[in-house]
Amino acid sequence: MKIFAPLFCLVAAIGLVIAAPAAKKSRILFFSKSSGFEHSVISWKNGKPSHAEKVLQELGAKQGWEFEFSKDGSKFSKDYLAQFDAVFFYTTGNLLEEGTDKQPPMSAEGKQALFDFVKAGKGFIGTHSASDTFHTNNESKKGPDRYLNHGEQADSYVRFIGGEFIKHGAQQVVKNSVVNPKFPGFEKVGADYAFMEEWYSLKDFSPDIHVLSVMDAPAMTGDEYKRPAFPSTWARKEGDGRVWYTAMGHREDMWTNPVFQDILIGGIRWALGEVQAEVPANIKDVAPGAYTNPPYIEPKPAAPAKPKAK
Repeated sequence: MKIFAPLFCLVAAIGLVIAAPAAKKSRILFFSKSSGFEHSVISWKNGKPSHAEKVLQELGAKQGWEFEFSKDGSKFSKDYLAQFDAVFFYTTGNLLEEGTDKQPPMSAEGKQALFDFVKAGKGFIGTHSASDTFHTNNESKKGPDRYLNHGEQADSYVRFIGGEFIKHGAQQVVKNSVVNPKFPGFEKVGADYAFMEEWYSLKDFSPDIHVLSVMDAPAMTGDEYKRPAFPSTWARKEGDGRVWYTAMGHREDMWTNPVFQDILIGGIRWALGEVQAEVPANIKDVAPGAYTNPPYIEPKPAAPAKPKAK
């Protein structure tokens, strides 16, 4: 009998491996309600998944993530969010209103449920127009007021995500300097990266953000960028949870760009807690002029309509 003991142990061990359950996939809610402008990259056409969703499905299959895609804000609640490990926003406008896409809005309680979800140890990812969401005092629809910083008086969502969209100029290529090359997703990027993109001019940065890359605004074309360099990608802790944001993601070709995908995958993995990285506040050291916003430029009056020929 002793002769067969090692063989029995080997068979038993193999049986345990075969019987072991598959690793649980992380679940991510990709929320793309557009109460304001709807970007083509997240638009559902004829009921088919958007371009960004198709890319995320492919990335999810490779990374072991399972995505749920939704534009229905009415679902946001403690119980609904409990099934996810992270929430991913590509949104615009006041999500408490039906707005442009006519999809059901969130409630104030649903908005708070998101904050509580992350504070309890979950993750949040935001790309591009996630910072063009829940503007302080509805300032996205105003003039000079939209160029002001509000600090602690900013909308709770602005403080949560870490910054707020002001305006953007013409699409252009701009250098982004990498601040933390050891952060997940930036290991292979190098000292800087540059793409043709619709770059946001941002304001009201939360003082506790850990800046990951800085945009060379002074080298850009357009009044929107007449300001010192400022953050374009960052991370921060929210209670026991993690918040990650990048201003990139407007153009469809960005979503298939390998450098952007590396940065995005790293950010998602960190937000999920799959990889670890310290995120101490560093904005005062790496982007000391970030709180200087571009000047307000009075819009030119519309040219009078030409009289119709008789």
